[in-house]
Amino acid sequence: MPVATRPATDALRGELARLEQADLYRRRRVCSWDAALAPAELRVDGRRMLAFCSNDYLGLARDRRLGEAMARAASRWGAGSGAAHLVTGHTTEHHSLEEELAAFTGFERALLFSTGYMANLGLLGALAGRGDLVAEDRLNHASLIDAARLSGARARRYAHADPAAAARRLGEAAARKFIVTDGVFSMDGDAAPLAELARVAAESGAGLLVDDAHGLGVAGADGRGSLAAAGLPVTAVTAMVGTLGKAFGTFGAFVAGSEEVVETLVQRARSYIYTTAPPPAVAAATRAALRLAREEPWRRTHVLSLARRFRAGARGLGLRLTPSASPIQPLLAGEAQAALAAADALFEAGIWVTPIRPPTVPAGSARLRITFSAAHREADVDRLLDALAGVTALRGPTGS
Repeated sequence: MPVATRPATDALRGELARLEQADLYRRRRVCSWDAALAPAELRVDGRRMLAFCSNDYLGLARDRRLGEAMARAASRWGAGSGAAHLVTGHTTEHHSLEEELAAFTGFERALLFSTGYMANLGLLGALAGRGDLVAEDRLNHASLIDAARLSGARARRYAHADPAAAARRLGEAAARKFIVTDGVFSMDGDAAPLAELARVAAESGAGLLVDDAHGLGVAGADGRGSLAAAGLPVTAVTAMVGTLGKAFGTFGAFVAGSEEVVETLVQRARSYIYTTAPPPAVAAATRAALRLAREEPWRRTHVLSLARRFRAGARGLGLRLTPSASPIQPLLAGEAQAALAAADALFEAGIWVTPIRPPTVPAGSARLRITFSAAHREADVDRLLDALAGVTALRGPTGS
């Protein structure tokens, strides 16, 4: 007997078809890695590829020492934490990691979250609410945008990296006010003007919240992040969010702040209170990563050197760059179809770069988001540049 198709399913099918027709359909690729591959290579859908699209900036994700630390901790603790932090899930591994993250960043306290998305939801949800105002950079990460909306506060977006525009947004009356920004912007790779934003926040009586997911471990002295790069003391901000699955190569996130801020999160952050803690073995691996990031500064120096090498070569090819000094080096393509065509051409050449299309970036600004890792070699950068020389979809005015 035939089963009637539900109207809702028909609508979903139609929407999926529209996304595909507009070159906005997302597809996953299946990856694997084995010892026959170089650290920056993967097998992607069965093909050996040189990857330039991970966030493994310090090249630690597949470092055997992290794996060994994780294996030792898993042998002791098992595979999972078994409960939320406020029940039985907060182990000595978690607690030691929080203390080490606080010491590394210079804040009084740090609080672990299971993901960066949950950290931002928890932070905004605990600090802001009805009657409050959140001024946020229009290119902030989706988790910050969603967190501001879900907090119940009035969310007002300001022009990208424009402290004067942020100040105007803060002119509205509100019980409490916050400026919220990425430290390094995930799709453009540029740095927020944190010193100027801190001044605006101080003059307006607002808090300043910084998501430094893409700056921590790479930017500033000793990789201590965007605040250090801007010459700001930690007292200039209300809280900072850091992730552990990017430069540190593991998984999870944390919020760093004063004793009062962190205790407020423990009491009010729903995405902390009502979520199982990360496995203790992940915390142990992250402690090893934090130690290696401090002991091996060549990783940070090398990845930034590779980014500079790439920029010099890309300018020589007439490619459109964004003004980024970070390991994130986007090449602008314009329309989604052009970004897809460029990514496909590179894939055929054995190089994997992800095309970024709306709604992740504004319409007309589709791009290839090229990212570098300390696992890359200079020869890898040169191979990428050689392949890009033949990609006509990216040609245009030279960027800065």
